[in-house]
Amino acid sequence: MASFLFFLSIISFLFPFISSSNSSTTIPLSFLNTNTNQDFYQKLTHLASFSLARAHHIKNPQDSSISNIPLYPHSYGGYSITLPFGTPPQKIPFVMDTGSNFVWFPCTKKYQCSKCPVSSQKNPTFIPRLSSSARVIGCLNPKCSWIHPKNSPKSLCHDCESRNRTNCKYACPPYMILYGSGSTAGIGLVETLNLPNKKIPNFLVGCSLLSSQQPAGIAGFGRGMSSLPNQLGAKKLSYCLVSHMFDDIPKSSMLVLDTVYEKLKNLTRTPLLKSPFVVGRNALAGYYYVGLRKIIVGEQIVKVPYQYLAPNSKGNGGTIVDSGTTFTFLNHDIFVPVMNAFVNQVKGFSRTEKIERLTNLRPCFNVSGHKIVSLPEMKFHFQGGSEMVLPLANYFSIVGENDVICLTMVSDSMLELSTGPSIILGNFQMQNFFVEFDLKNDMFGFRHQVCK
Repeated sequence: MASFLFFLSIISFLFPFISSSNSSTTIPLSFLNTNTNQDFYQKLTHLASFSLARAHHIKNPQDSSISNIPLYPHSYGGYSITLPFGTPPQKIPFVMDTGSNFVWFPCTKKYQCSKCPVSSQKNPTFIPRLSSSARVIGCLNPKCSWIHPKNSPKSLCHDCESRNRTNCKYACPPYMILYGSGSTAGIGLVETLNLPNKKIPNFLVGCSLLSSQQPAGIAGFGRGMSSLPNQLGAKKLSYCLVSHMFDDIPKSSMLVLDTVYEKLKNLTRTPLLKSPFVVGRNALAGYYYVGLRKIIVGEQIVKVPYQYLAPNSKGNGGTIVDSGTTFTFLNHDIFVPVMNAFVNQVKGFSRTEKIERLTNLRPCFNVSGHKIVSLPEMKFHFQGGSEMVLPLANYFSIVGENDVICLTMVSDSMLELSTGPSIILGNFQMQNFFVEFDLKNDMFGFRHQVCK
């Protein structure tokens, strides 16, 4: 850590995809690939393991106008956007993540990422020296507390106490962020975010110098102060996730940030619930909670146990929507009856435990020799009576040579991951759904459609 801080102290001295109107920004959203050499078994195993690691992070986080933005899918499990930062602008790819708040990019020519796929090394890094608007954030800047929410300005800036505080030039302390499958560390900048017909000066963004297992920068779209929607003053966030069938090819949908509110028609809506505030677990306040009441599998209703319906005083329980998770996570007490509902209703197909062990997915059924496979319908029933009917491709996936199908949801053991959200709705289940986060009225809306 000492060498890391020394490295940061040295570095701190260094230094046509988007369309918009005055009230909205639209950004292409795509899927991000980091390992094109994986076979399908490896890919599913990776995505299942990634989803569980992501659940560990989400459930136990470590504190540390309209714009249209293309949104691209990638085979490592997430979706990416490209944003231009700096003067002149430098285009940088980011993973779009509703489960976090901070926005950061790989930074400087000295940027290092350990255990990162070779393909991700081709991603551009931001070069502060080439931007006339890049500034290291000061210790007394209120945005420094966005990076370090557990610390008061006085404790962060103790070196300024013996000097004239108004002229203190000490930088905001470096950050280190732990994710479920990696980490990143660097220093905070204020920089200009360039959107068509609109420039956002003094945008807080992280200049990461060291990362582990992070294929690209991350754009946090959560409810926190440092998130991209909050810094833009967005009243709505909406996107439509293209199918994972289009992983790693140049097909995208749009992510839309609205600063002028206009209610859309033909959406099914359920309330966004109040996020819990728990001392020492600040990340929970940035999650998008919804009231999932029951899961319907065919003719069987699986009710969510009472203790999991909403977060308690310790922040445990409840359901969140997380674009950074691939396969939906269900706590053990919810997953087992859901799995058993499928096992009891799927007739004529044997389970294949070998594939279940290989992919970490269950149940898996051998459907070789069958041209038609009938599977139970799956529905999510939310507070207020709204219902999301999942297409079959959103909860079962073909494995191998079309002879095995597996449920694309994951769980923990009975004793693990008992803290934090009980259900994490991942992006695989949201394929070809238009979803809207109404930040003004605290509502979550959705409709099934072909995303393009």
